[in-house]
Amino acid sequence: MGKIYTIVNQKGGVGKTTTSINLGAYLGYFGQRVLLVDLDPQANATSCLGVDRHQIQNGVYEVLIGEKPVHDPILHNSRFKISLLPSSPNLSGAEIEMIDLPDREKRLRSVILPLKDRYDFILVDCPPSLGLLTLNGLIAAVNGVIIPVQCEYLALEGLGQLTQTLSRVRQGLFPDLTIRGVLLTMFDGRTNLSAEVMQEVQKFFPDKVFNTFIPRSVRLAEAPSFGMPISVYAPESSGAVAYKTLAMEVLSSDGVKYNPNQE
Repeated sequence: MGKIYTIVNQKGGVGKTTTSINLGAYLGYFGQRVLLVDLDPQANATSCLGVDRHQIQNGVYEVLIGEKPVHDPILHNSRFKISLLPSSPNLSGAEIEMIDLPDREKRLRSVILPLKDRYDFILVDCPPSLGLLTLNGLIAAVNGVIIPVQCEYLALEGLGQLTQTLSRVRQGLFPDLTIRGVLLTMFDGRTNLSAEVMQEVQKFFPDKVFNTFIPRSVRLAEAPSFGMPISVYAPESSGAVAYKTLAMEVLSSDGVKYNPNQE
């Protein structure tokens, strides 16, 4: 059975989409069947994989409101070794349209749970908010959430709000919601600040912080404009090495056998 992880943080610019794409691509690199679900109306994950979001006729929006079965809109990219349930600007109105739908908080969970037999990993990229779409992402996170945290003090301020949201979801809708791991992003080893933030995050989430951290990387910032994951755009860069290491850490801790020397 596959794993479903949701990448979430209500703060923007912390590396949610970057992590979703590049972790997914490297899991695929190691032979895993990976589906990325773009749950953000901005459709950045869709665009970053070279898909024109304005050309999407069927995507996650149509699936959530019940217009299309989930299999129809999935795009497969053998070069990037990842499949995509794309987003489009249509999704921006979904939170309003879903208000009157039955089980509105569980729409995503109901449509992707049956896919666990087809994929080894399903990664859900959430919007930078704590609205109904993110709530759908949290309830779909059968195997936990991955929280990217930028190595800046301002990034720490929202963690309390996020943990309160996770607690409320556990109490009211999904008691088994867990934190799979916290990922430090945009780490700069030349500064004391990054080390101090790392220490604070480790105190806030004891035993939940990934050993791997993602450095600041020009190549990681460039890759989306070329519509490629870092594994294809600049596989020798520091950002690529970091996400490859993260994928290996996830696979190892999940007990998945893989070839670390995959070429």
